[in-house]
Amino acid sequence: MKLDLKYLYVAIFSAGMTALAVEMSASRLLGNVFGTSNLVWACIIGLILIYLTLGYYLGGQWADRSPSLKTFYRILIWAAFTVGLIPDVSRPVLRLSASAFDQMEMSILFGSFTAVMILFVIPVTLLGTISPFAIRLAVRDPRHTGAIAGRLSAISTLGSFLGTFLPVLVLIPAIGTYRTFLAFSGFLYLIGMVGLARCAGWRSLLPYLAMPIILGILTWFALQGPDKNPPGLVYETESAYNYIQVIKQGDYIMLRLNDGQGIHSVYNPNQLNYYGTWEQMLVAPYFNPAPYDPSRVKSMAIVGLAAGTTARQATAVYGPIPIDGFEIDPKIIAIGRRYFGMTEPNLNAIAQDGRWGLEHSTRRYQIISIDAYRPPYIPPEFTTREFFTIVRNHLTENGALAINVGRSPTDRSLINALGTTIGSVFPSVYVMDLPNTFNSILFATVQPTQASNFAANLANLSPRKDINPLLISTMQITLVNLKPAPEKTEVFTDDHAPIEWLTNQLVLSYLVSGDASKLK
Repeated sequence: MKLDLKYLYVAIFSAGMTALAVEMSASRLLGNVFGTSNLVWACIIGLILIYLTLGYYLGGQWADRSPSLKTFYRILIWAAFTVGLIPDVSRPVLRLSASAFDQMEMSILFGSFTAVMILFVIPVTLLGTISPFAIRLAVRDPRHTGAIAGRLSAISTLGSFLGTFLPVLVLIPAIGTYRTFLAFSGFLYLIGMVGLARCAGWRSLLPYLAMPIILGILTWFALQGPDKNPPGLVYETESAYNYIQVIKQGDYIMLRLNDGQGIHSVYNPNQLNYYGTWEQMLVAPYFNPAPYDPSRVKSMAIVGLAAGTTARQATAVYGPIPIDGFEIDPKIIAIGRRYFGMTEPNLNAIAQDGRWGLEHSTRRYQIISIDAYRPPYIPPEFTTREFFTIVRNHLTENGALAINVGRSPTDRSLINALGTTIGSVFPSVYVMDLPNTFNSILFATVQPTQASNFAANLANLSPRKDINPLLISTMQITLVNLKPAPEKTEVFTDDHAPIEWLTNQLVLSYLVSGDASKLK
């Protein structure tokens, strides 16, 4: 049987592309339920590397026992079929996981994660067998083994390069995670079927013709309905950055992302105060000496705009001041305009990374609000001395910073670390704990200030009829819940910002303590 080396290259390229596409799609498949923490990423990458390692070993052994093109393309076909099974089998498990996550049922959650990762054993292992099998087939002269192995490895890696970007930038935003698996499955299936027909004839395809029918039937039943089914689901979609849900509960519209453990925006056309983190951002300037009049707030920047809750509140309190809202995900901006009343003419919604956008802004602001969580993590680039220097340079002389920070009932390490880092740039730093949450707000002022200023400003503004009640009630909550200054710890820099380490310790210690069960 004559070896068609060019088509073997196509097969190797396709297998490499599919292997990385499966890994990238797995991160979104699991991230939609379990979040996008580095722990989840480490599990995905580590286990898939183990599966590939097993495939490399078995592929070499298999190729020596049966160095046949027919065997090679049959493996490719079965790999394609099992890739296609992943969304069909995983979806009901992930729906159970989503419910367990909402209820903090840790045993179900861990079992579901394990079950889904086991689904990847067969397809990824089969994909791992392809490269050593192809090398065995392509080598005809031992003197050229190195050159052939290098060429095939390079082709496979080029395929992997495409498989890294194609799902994230094109397919997942366009057709969703589940159908992305099916798209790569179908493509690899065609490559395998054509290769098998070329080397063994069209009749050799008969045993495999039922595969797309089976996948089609399973897909029809498995992919009915939304990815998650929380009460009040209004809309769901996927973007290059997030799995997005819009949920309605009574008169409230809420934005949930990925695992859904945080509410990123809330909207009620008849209400402004949600007693959350959003309105707390508005009170930052009142640590300046009294009397500080709201008319002095001329502009604001929001890093982590989401669907515009803080922008709507700021417009109500301060009037139509220019607001630059940085939100990396353009789909969230569109959803904000569609569902959350984010239509203020004074709001400039900018679809950019918040740090880059703020650094390149030509404006200076009285308030800069930072709430750019991917729960439970603050992106490291928003936690460093260099970043807070950018913030300081874009604040006016009477300006102030407010940033949302997570904590547990007993662990304030994130607050201390961020407070220490901010304090290396700003002369005065304050912290308040938001009642009934695991959130604290850190405030910092450009000028040296003191906490008594805040009480004086509240006393000065409270009797005034021209002040929006939202500002007064929020200042009252802030004043009552002010805490002592954060303890001095390490200053985070762009070179060293172990935010994930601290967050992992916080989350794991909280789960181990058993306090998570109290959330049921």
